[in-house]
Parts: sequence; structure tokens; C-alpha cells
Amino acid sequence: MTPESILNEFEERGVKRIKLGVTDTDGILRGKYLTMDKARSVLKGGAGFCDCTFGWDSADVLYDNCAFSNWDKGFPDAPYQLVPESMRWLPDEPGTPFFLAELKADTADAFHSVCPRNVLKRVLDRAEKMGLSIHLAYEYEFFIFDETPHSMREKNYRNLNNFTPGMFGYSILRNSVDSDLYHELLDYCDAMHMDLEGLHTETGPGVWEACLKHAPALEACDRATLFKTFSKVFFQKRNLMATFMAKWTLDYPGQSGHLHQSLWGLNDGKSVFYDQAGKGQMSEAMNHFVGGQLYGMRELSAMIAPTVNSYKRMVKGAWAPTAARWGIDNRTVALRVIQGSEKSQRVEHRLSAADGNPYLVAAAAIASGLHGIEKKIKPNDPVAGNGYDGQDELPKEVQLPMTLREASEIFSQSEMAKEYLGQDFVTHYAASRDWETREYERAVTDWELQRYLEII
Repeated sequence: MTPESILNEFEERGVKRIKLGVTDTDGILRGKYLTMDKARSVLKGGAGFCDCTFGWDSADVLYDNCAFSNWDKGFPDAPYQLVPESMRWLPDEPGTPFFLAELKADTADAFHSVCPRNVLKRVLDRAEKMGLSIHLAYEYEFFIFDETPHSMREKNYRNLNNFTPGMFGYSILRNSVDSDLYHELLDYCDAMHMDLEGLHTETGPGVWEACLKHAPALEACDRATLFKTFSKVFFQKRNLMATFMAKWTLDYPGQSGHLHQSLWGLNDGKSVFYDQAGKGQMSEAMNHFVGGQLYGMRELSAMIAPTVNSYKRMVKGAWAPTAARWGIDNRTVALRVIQGSEKSQRVEHRLSAADGNPYLVAAAAIASGLHGIEKKIKPNDPVAGNGYDGQDELPKEVQLPMTLREASEIFSQSEMAKEYLGQDFVTHYAASRDWETREYERAVTDWELQRYLEII
């Protein structure tokens, strides 16, 4: 798809305007509508987006420690460009195309230093130079509420009405009663080219799991980013609310965003992970990839578990890992090797929560895996049985951070992160997580009021 071919199609269809979105540090799509006159120039040469988009948090509050965007710089425009191959027609807005956008590469670098999509492209470029192609697929768990944005705020996010009651994973009853909604979402995802392979209820009231179809890494992350925003659009248009928050209540399990990964040879198209004679049918390269991900998990956890709330999900016995361990078809550990045919051999990254930025989760996971291949890092022993057993006796380097502050401090010192992701990104991202932590630490919570206001 070239700008010229796209514009010719728009002219034939009588398109009046386009919509675009750029993914910020937290994975939130920020965007606008453009008239066709403006869209023509943007498609051919790009335009500018206020750099505060990468200098504020999810509540639009400006960081006080950000070198990329700040008051002293005056918040100029950051040049951006549309991604032509990302174009979709919006099902709810007839005749309106949507484009993903990304910041233009820095003048001294092939990739923009803080743009999440470019951070992933930097890592994928390294993989390509190693002769590797990477395919990914995300699985997202999300709770659905019979609420609106207004009703949630009026209730102060308490006593919310779940879409369906009870703990009922893989329920045929629930998805048959609400079959119209399931089919509508599946069709909606097809129309948006963010195809799902599976959709089912998970354990918890009103919680679903959506399995996105595998694709080349960049396309897979584009689809995941679109899914996280436009599934919310889908439900809100039906007076429902979906959340990808990692842990919204103590009463139910957290919400994962598991990442399935497979490696392929660029020259021969064969699986790099599959070896029929290997343990778990794992090739030497797959062993090293797993070893690298285990090695880098503690250092890069701030990218994979990026919010304060992410660490409320990481509790022993709650289906989320608390240590960098792995096993073959074992869902109690951080990395689950899934053995199969050459076509299906893969590794599932289970630290990843639903609140992660798809581009940055993938960049962290792939970078550490590539590091393992390059350095020939061997994994620790696989876990058979309960992966939570004996974790307290494990060495510190295997224990995962317990808070975002701890994760951010470790990340800021990571030489591996600086090498694979770039010093400027590490500085910027660590500053953003430091800000997020400080915003939380100065908040007075309901728990504190209930515990201390009267008694203390």
C-alpha cells in the first residue's frame, strides 16, 4: 500500500476524512480526525504531534522528570508519519479509514528513541540481522461491566455491576445466552483486521479471554494495540465497559496479557525452535532464547509489568509468576514451553499482564531472548509441578520485583536494556515509571482512611 494507491482508493470511495492514532508510553492510543486535504499531505510527508503526548501519564499529567518533553522545551511538535499498511476501515464509522501513526526516526538514528512502535522495530531489526523472523500472538483477559464511564465515576469505581455473575470459566451456558454479543465482537474484530482465534469466558464474573491470531511481530502488536482500544469502543457503544487493568479487585484473579512467541529462519522459513530430538522438542536456540528471557526478566519487568497495579496481580498461587522459572506445558511458571509440531512449537510469556503496552512487552521479551541466543545463555532447570513451591529459597536474581519502584530502579541500571533498546529510551522510560510510582506513593487510599482515620 503506497500513499498514491491509498489516496486513489479514497477518491473513488468519496472519503471525507481519516482518523489516526499514535501509541503513547502507556500503550494508550492518542489521535485525531483529519480532513482529506490535510490527510493528503500527511500521507505523503507526515506532520507534527505535540510532544507532550510522550511527556505525560495516563491521566494527562505532565512528568516532572522528562527530558524529551518539558516546560523548558516549550512542548513543540514531534514529527510523525502514518503507517500505510496499518489502514483499516472503521466498522462503526462508514467510509472512515483509520491509520496507526508513529514518531519519525531521530535524525541521528534509524529509530525514534521513545516511540514504542520504534523501540520494537529496533529490536526486530537486530533479529533480522541475526537471520530471524519472529511471530507473536497475544491473549487478553478483560472484565466486562454493566456500567458506563459516567456510572463508574458516580460510584467512585465501587460496587460495580459485573456483566454476568459467578465463577464460570469456559462456560457454554454464558456464551450461548449472550451469543449475539460474542458473534458481534468476533465480526467486529474481523472487520478491523485484528482477527481472533478464540473467545471464551474466564474464571470470574463477566470476564472474557480473547486470543488474537498469530502474525509477524510488528503486525501482531499493531493488532493488540487496536484490540485494546477498539474492544472498549465496541462495549461502550453497547452501554458496557471493559477493563484491561491487571488487578481491579482482591476477590478475583488478575488479568493476563500472555504473549506467545515463535522464531523462524528468514532464509528457509523453518522453525528455529523445533527439534524433534530435543527435550520438550526444544532446539538449542530455543533453550538459549528461554535462558535469555529468564536472565532478563527481572531487569526488564518494568516494561512487561508497567503499572503499580501490575504487581498486585503477581501473587503466589494466583496464576501469575513471582519468579523467573520455566517449565514444559506448565502454567504455574513465568515461561511455558509449548511443545508441538514444527508449526506450533513456541514459548508463552506469562508475566505479561493485560495492562502492558503491546510494543514494549514484545520489545522486552524479544530483546532478552535474542540476548540469550547471542550469549548462549542456558536456562535454569525446568519446573515440574507447582512452580510456586520453594520460591522463597531461590537466589535473588531469580526473584521478580515486588513493586514498580523496585522494577524501575533495576531497569534503569540494566546494561542489556541500554544495548538492545537504546540509552535514551531507558532514561525516558525509567523516568516515566519513577513518576508513576511517586504519583501512587503520595496518594491517600481508601485502605488508609479505613484503617487509620478513626483508630490512629
